[in-house]
Amino acid sequence: MRSYAMDEQKWLKLEIFIPETHLGDLRQALQSVDAGHMGNYDSCFAYSRVTGTWRPLEGADPYEGIVGEVCEAPELKVELCVKAARLDETIAAIRTVHPYETPAIYAVPIVGGV
Repeated sequence: MRSYAMDEQKWLKLEIFIPETHLGDLRQALQSVDAGHMGNYDSCFAYSRVTGTWRPLEGADPYEGIVGEVCEAPELKVELCVKAARLDETIAAIRTVHPYETPAIYAVPIVGGV
């Protein structure tokens, strides 16, 4: 398995693009690995509505869309902080509930910590 972990004292901002229908499952998956835990609070994340575009290529098995055609659909962009040392398990938990063949999950270092 590919390792994403960095210095355990570091924090990362995760950006996850997911259909709105899967937000509740994502919230539970994040809670299960304590992602989005800040101080005396958990489930700390923000989300906004965005429009995603993609074109499935030959060999793809898209959740939505047709191979060879540019597709467009509403999605949510979910943003949260996670300790770098917990990144691997957080990404694994996200993948268990994410419907996309290739989920868009970005980990961005936070300068100065949380």
